[in-house]
Amino acid sequence: MSALSATDLRDRCNLLRSLHRVGAPLILPNAWDVVTARAVVAAGYPVVATSSEGVAAALGHDDEDRAPADEMLAAAARIAASVDVPVTVDAQAGYGMEPAELVAALWAVAAAGCNLEDTDHAAGRLRDVDQQAEWLGAVRQAALAESYPLVINARVDPFFAPFLADESGPQEELVSEAVRRANAYLDAGVDCVYPIVLWEKPALRRFMSEVRGPVNVNCLPNGFTLAELVDLGVARVSWGPLLQWELLAHFSAMLAAIQV
Repeated sequence: MSALSATDLRDRCNLLRSLHRVGAPLILPNAWDVVTARAVVAAGYPVVATSSEGVAAALGHDDEDRAPADEMLAAAARIAASVDVPVTVDAQAGYGMEPAELVAALWAVAAAGCNLEDTDHAAGRLRDVDQQAEWLGAVRQAALAESYPLVINARVDPFFAPFLADESGPQEELVSEAVRRANAYLDAGVDCVYPIVLWEKPALRRFMSEVRGPVNVNCLPNGFTLAELVDLGVARVSWGPLLQWELLAHFSAMLAAIQV
């Protein structure tokens, strides 16, 4: 692992877990390199969360598990070494690693937590829910075997492909499958579940009412406000690549403004 001691990393894991609170959720404006991670800490946020899409883009790669694992993990290590707060790493679908190998890699980069998604990008579909729950449980057991209190945020992806495809069907139709997956992953030992891009209000309210554990939600422009998400009882709010996209749009506008 990095220069961070084993005791300090375990303390950061425990701090990260303690910050998942209903009524006072963990706010995670996602970073993608050392500069943005330090900016997040300087602004007063107690945790840095990476965005896999943001990190991959900064490294010159596409997302969806196509960026080389060694490069993504090296970037995470630089971020973790540059700040004095817990860092939770978006580890995509685990880079094809076996649970013990993934846990060792996360320990080596001093990750206090991780995101793990249930999309099989190579196959273009969701992973079987029982197999994914078994795999997540194995990640948890591998971490426990090393006395590593890794905070696992399990991404729940039924809403993701339709959102990317701009399909117009109501998200309510997908809630039952999302709830089934979320509760299976919580039963397997994850700390939090993350129904990425679930933004329609009736669907999110139902999901929140039926899931048996902490929930991470995106703060999206067309969804609930941050204040509404707090009232809804989410434990964690993140932005994914949205801040990077906004920054790049501003940068492009500045470039256009100075052209002669």
